[in-house]
Amino acid sequence: MAGLRGPDSSEDERRFDASAVFPETVDVNIRQLDPIPAPRAFLKELPLSDAMGGLVLSSRREIRDVLHGRDDRLLVIVGPCSIHDPKAAHEYAARLAAVNNALHDRLLIVMRVYFEKPRTTIGWKGLINDPDLDGRFNIRKGMWMARKVLTDVLTLGLPAATEWLDPITPQYLCDLISWGAIGARNTESQVHRELASGLSMPVGFKNSTDGSLKAAADSCYAASCEHHFLSINLDGRVIAAETKGNPDCHVVLRGSSHGPNYDSRSVAEAMEALKAAKAGGPSEHGIVIDAAHGNCGKDETREAQVVENIASRLAAGEPGISGVMLESFLVGGHQRPASLSQLVYGQSVTDACVPWDRTEELLRTLADAVESRRAL
Repeated sequence: MAGLRGPDSSEDERRFDASAVFPETVDVNIRQLDPIPAPRAFLKELPLSDAMGGLVLSSRREIRDVLHGRDDRLLVIVGPCSIHDPKAAHEYAARLAAVNNALHDRLLIVMRVYFEKPRTTIGWKGLINDPDLDGRFNIRKGMWMARKVLTDVLTLGLPAATEWLDPITPQYLCDLISWGAIGARNTESQVHRELASGLSMPVGFKNSTDGSLKAAADSCYAASCEHHFLSINLDGRVIAAETKGNPDCHVVLRGSSHGPNYDSRSVAEAMEALKAAKAGGPSEHGIVIDAAHGNCGKDETREAQVVENIASRLAAGEPGISGVMLESFLVGGHQRPASLSQLVYGQSVTDACVPWDRTEELLRTLADAVESRRAL
């Protein structure tokens, strides 16, 4: 029995006999299976240039330095709740790049470029899943568009952040990403902990939707360890992945169904809890605060006030805050998903976002806060 190891991988090179599967027992609830090119095909068509690669590597290093306390700048993850219009995303990125050039000495700005949206029940699941917002679900087109948006953002000199939802998506996009998030609904997921353990960038685990910090702390510890699991490689082949563990996972406070957790007391309590946990790594130095979601009740006006509150505390020298997340777009508020011709240009189709003019004010306020903190 010890010698048994399953089918030889060379079997992949031969055409399976019709008896290899039994149609009456599989795909019962599947309507259609559309083949998608392997990740390598997308990487070849939209390659990472030397300049883009240099930016990704340097920004990942800088993010690690901020999270571990070796760089006193503030990490700021800012951008639309989700990307639905590449043209509007490019305009936003151009504006953000100009501000980044002015504030880079105090803020480490990373653009939020999210393509996958977790749904509590059902709804539009993001650019990759339904790029035309019309229910045709052209995932091949969506994946290409996502990669194109990211290369455009990098060309403007901005590093990019995204949320990892589907465990296959990173093989198509991770070479372009400097910071990743695991959302509140997936913080307790073993699949996402395994995924994070092999990702090449720092990853933030959000507290659970009920406010629990333990799940996020456990995720940071689990993702720092080695894992073995099924995945795919760049050629689309199924593989047994063996990871080394990711030492740069950290906690993001995003509020909960019970209320916000961005206040000083919540941050202090979180830091104490993380020190007592096995989270380790960046969590021993500080946390990232998401000003959106449960911390503002998805109200963009309140979200801006949360950022101002955090800035005032940073200026006063409050420890434990490594970064801030902010949902922002060209136009404030949000609208229901529809075809592009029916939408307000530059306005979110998911959660409400802070408008651009207010965003620029908030970024300068955060930069001034970092300067004041340095003076202390």
